[in-house]
Amino acid sequence: MRLREFSVALRRPLGTARGEIDHRDGFLVAVDVDGVTGIGEATPLPGWTESLAACRETLESLSDPVAALGDGTLDETPAARHAVSLAVADAHARGENRPLAASLATESHTTLPVNSTVGDADLESTVESARDAVDAGFDCLKLKVGARDPSADVERLRAVRDAVGLSVALRADANGAWDRWTANRFLDAAASLELDYLEQPLPAAELDGHAALRRLHDTPIALDESLASVSPERVLASNAADVLVCKPMALGGPDRVRSLAGRARDAGVDVVVTTTIDAVVARLGALHVAASLPGDRAHGLATSSLLAADVADDPAPVRDGSMTVPDLPGIGIDVAAVFD
Repeated sequence: MRLREFSVALRRPLGTARGEIDHRDGFLVAVDVDGVTGIGEATPLPGWTESLAACRETLESLSDPVAALGDGTLDETPAARHAVSLAVADAHARGENRPLAASLATESHTTLPVNSTVGDADLESTVESARDAVDAGFDCLKLKVGARDPSADVERLRAVRDAVGLSVALRADANGAWDRWTANRFLDAAASLELDYLEQPLPAAELDGHAALRRLHDTPIALDESLASVSPERVLASNAADVLVCKPMALGGPDRVRSLAGRARDAGVDVVVTTTIDAVVARLGALHVAASLPGDRAHGLATSSLLAADVADDPAPVRDGSMTVPDLPGIGIDVAAVFD
């Protein structure tokens, strides 16, 4: 296995539920499987995955990366596991001379809608950003909420709804900012806005609270941060979510996302695939995983514009609010472009 360490800066600092980030550091890996080389990426995000140092130590210790996927070696380091899992899947798809999505599923999408994320700005700036996104072809917008009084957030959302109309799906993401009383206030006030879903209104571990919100309100509830702190099995058993927001990097690879998506589907829960602000290799992996899943929800993959640079050219840019899955073997990027 070969490693290449990288660091890419963000265009501007990004606030997350775990703090502000201004760059992404990680590792690209190359793994040989039956004479075919696949590539993967580990871009740790503390709070979601192991630290960069723990990721490096784990990857450098692997003597048989393929065996490590099944023997538990990588269970405590999801970013490292993601890199190996994606590289192995990429190698298998290249060996089959098929795109990764087609290798993962009998039927797969060739294009996918993606949402545009609108930041937590004032009302006028929010509306302007929403209009710009719709003009660029997006028909699904995700707005950040939770940093102000719920009534002010509802006012922002209502102004966006009035500006873009009912044909555009609106999502609201609170990043776990509220208590149950505050979330109830928001959902009561937002009931007429026909939100696609409200994402992570309560702190990650409060599954009972999320389940209660589902019982009391018609707006679907999506869980994101909960999957980083509570096992997916507990999340599904708690009936706390209508939608799971799945980050392949945080869950440990494409195989784990597909396994969870199957269990979620059996439980009547939808899945949206998103990134942890990754470089192009992991973004492409997430795109292929999303394309291998049934359903037509927009996914959270339009994150390349957040980076000031990347580790290689992106063969799947966002156009008109959607991404086209590369039809080349594997994830669709030349190994030599990354490692040579």
